[in-house]
Amino acid sequence: MAQLTFLGATGEVTGSRYLIETETTRLLLECGLQQGGRQAGEANQASLKALADSVDAVVLSHGHLDHAGLLPKLVRDGYRGPIYCTTGTRDLLHIMLRDSAHVMSKDVEWENKWRQRAGKDLIEPLYNMDDVEAALDQCCAVDYGHLQAVGKNIQLKFHDAGHILGSAIVEMVLQDGGRSRHLVFSGDLGNPDSVLMNTPARLTHADLVMLESTYGNRDHRPLEETIEELAGILKEAHEAGGNVLIPAFAVGRTQEVLYHLGRLHHQGRLPQQKVFLDSPMGIQVTELYARRRKLLNGADMDELDRASGGDLQRYLPQLQFTRRVEESMAINQITGGAIIIAGAGMCNGGRITHHFKYNLWRRQTHLVIVGFQAQGTLGRKLVDGAKRIKVLGNELAVAAKVHTLGGLSAHAGQSALLDWAGAFKNQPVFHMVHGEPEAREALAEALRTRAKRDARVPELGQTVEI
Repeated sequence: MAQLTFLGATGEVTGSRYLIETETTRLLLECGLQQGGRQAGEANQASLKALADSVDAVVLSHGHLDHAGLLPKLVRDGYRGPIYCTTGTRDLLHIMLRDSAHVMSKDVEWENKWRQRAGKDLIEPLYNMDDVEAALDQCCAVDYGHLQAVGKNIQLKFHDAGHILGSAIVEMVLQDGGRSRHLVFSGDLGNPDSVLMNTPARLTHADLVMLESTYGNRDHRPLEETIEELAGILKEAHEAGGNVLIPAFAVGRTQEVLYHLGRLHHQGRLPQQKVFLDSPMGIQVTELYARRRKLLNGADMDELDRASGGDLQRYLPQLQFTRRVEESMAINQITGGAIIIAGAGMCNGGRITHHFKYNLWRRQTHLVIVGFQAQGTLGRKLVDGAKRIKVLGNELAVAAKVHTLGGLSAHAGQSALLDWAGAFKNQPVFHMVHGEPEAREALAEALRTRAKRDARVPELGQTVEI
């Protein structure tokens, strides 16, 4: 009897990990990093050797670290099998996993300095660059719509999820015990209003559906209203003489923000004269999006071509890439009139924290939150109205005006999730994953009452039959 075990992202939105077992094959679906707080760090340290030694294959829905960030650790702990993903995801992993290993090595180097002075044991990073390169060598790219055999009795197919470059809905047909079972994992479903991405593919048949529920309890504001609010914030910041800080995920959100800023520029509604993309990884991903434009939304690409011939520098002339640390530090001399886009998207590290140090205590500063902020992250504290925060070891007053632009989310809201689920013509069992408790429960209840579906909320570690 085929089984599914929920090993992560069950009651939270990070650390995605699920185990699928048939009579002859054990498959790991996702291998995500947990993010946010001390407990997440401890969870990431846990050994993956038992999984590494026992699974035959790994399948990824997309390249975000909460779905793929522990792959190098799995390899470090002994996994030597294939890692199936789309071509776009493989390309992103080359950027994201290398960046992750670099950041980890710097963080560990810093911590070990004071540990050594305090006479404490030194620590090691979760993985290093050698582990990353080994994991990348094990990646097997599969195109959308192509049927891929996994092991002896599983057929895999990826469909466009419309979330980020290469993101996929995972469809699997499992032959087990003389019967065929159909499993679908939504991955992270994209927001239909988002630019650059295609509308998520709609599937019509499954026996079991794992449905993400990040925004299972609410909808997003209409995109038009969101962009109007952004334009108003930029105008207000310009008149006040302050900077605009935008913490943004390097993948997806950064490119979407740049697209909208370019639109505002061509409408004559972008008063700032400098736009800094202060994220080395964000710069690399932006350049990757340009190379992989055939995977992006054709209508949006046509608009960019009409405005600038496809040249990002002509589309947004104010844009400056700051790759080097010295260039990033120089931005701190600018006290007003700039837009600064930097990672990390949840403000739990990266260059954005340095810009907080120089800007967050200024009343003229505007902080614009454009992505989901998980529990325990610095970004979540700011969204919840924290008046003082700790940044780079120092306490900092929050005098800046904080704005949350929910309409720019790359995740589908509740109505879009229900609409996607409604495409299934049979009656699969839905399991809510990748969502905080309130969001999972709300989406499950909506599926039961409004769509008359069998919707369940699994517990961490629970095993169900497929």
